[in-house]
Amino acid sequence: MRIDKYAAIDIGSNAVRLLVTNIITTKKKVKFKRVSLVRVPIRLGADVFVHGNVSNINIQRLSDAMQGFVALMKAHQVSRYMAVSTSAIREANNGKNIVSNIYNQTGIRINIIDGATEAELIAATDLEELLELKRTYLYVDVGGGSTEFSVFTNGQKTVSKSFKLGTVRLLNRMVDKSEWSRAEKWVKKYTKGTDKVYLIGSGGNINKLFKMSGKVPGAPLSKVYLDAQYKFLKSMSYEDRINELDLNPDRADVIIPAAKIYRRAMQWSGADKVYVPKIGLADGIIKYLYQNPNAGIRL
Repeated sequence: MRIDKYAAIDIGSNAVRLLVTNIITTKKKVKFKRVSLVRVPIRLGADVFVHGNVSNINIQRLSDAMQGFVALMKAHQVSRYMAVSTSAIREANNGKNIVSNIYNQTGIRINIIDGATEAELIAATDLEELLELKRTYLYVDVGGGSTEFSVFTNGQKTVSKSFKLGTVRLLNRMVDKSEWSRAEKWVKKYTKGTDKVYLIGSGGNINKLFKMSGKVPGAPLSKVYLDAQYKFLKSMSYEDRINELDLNPDRADVIIPAAKIYRRAMQWSGADKVYVPKIGLADGIIKYLYQNPNAGIRL
């Protein structure tokens, strides 16, 4: 048996995350087991999508988080890691300078990835246990700056696409109707002609919605439940969502636009169920590191 420990850093528009995972290799199989997931709610997208730059305060917070991640990776004895930034840093006028300064201060090399690469990494997550060969799935990963859609048929990914439909963008009214239309046309085009489509949802908000449902792991959420929960959340004030539902402040606002995106995806594809396997971009990075021994940075 061999055990490797890899880490993934996901610098998103609503939060930054560090995932540490054990890759346990035996003669019979390879197992990916999460060791630690740390999430820091730095809303970079709130700066970038409105003002075009990441603010000095959030630049310092990001630097502090990266220094903490370095210490945690060393404490966990991580052998390799990969750090990526998505919509916010990608679109920030000062994005490249931030990446350069972070490297100088912490030694962490951050890759600024485009939407297509983000979709590819997300689609690389370990879905074998969930996918049934005779089914068609629409995989929807909702982030703060963008949403990645992937279609799986006969157990294989056939196509994927990233759209600027993020929760932070929606909160700041930065999503044009034309982007909704482009996403709708894309989903309908690549799910057309299938008898039934099942949704797979990933991201912190759908994970929270699933937890609130009280369902056992592996059970799907129905469209009826998602519709009802969306209306229920909208009927409450931001303060009540925090006090009565015990939502974190940085979750209590974005959960509504996230639910809206998942509901739209279900409407466009005709899906009436969404499975929530609790995987995302960071998991895709870990799998990419495993599949590509020369990728990432060694500690």
